Amino acid sequence: VALSAAAAHRGGAFTGTAASFLLMHAPVFLAIGLIGANRCLRIASLILLVGLLLFAGDLLARDFLGSRLFPMSAPTGGTLLIAGWLGVAISALLRPRS
Repeated sequence: VALSAAAAHRGGAFTGTAASFLLMHAPVFLAIGLIGANRCLRIASLILLVGLLLFAGDLLARDFLGSRLFPMSAPTGGTLLIAGWLGVAISALLRPRS
């Protein structure tokens, strides 16, 4: 929420995008934490978290530091986000062990 306010008042295009991604994914982490998920879902959520940190971190570094985190950090983060969401979908198809 603070990043959304910063983007609105400061005018950072990258900051607004990073804030949107962080806000979109927050309910997912809350839900996964409340579910007490299976191993596949926990791994998928970790992949999502790393991807989100890389993607949003790179965008924020561009606005606040004037440079990237490291080369290919945003594309790597985006790829991990896609992989994490695929992992979440796969975990929904797996049957719990009884």
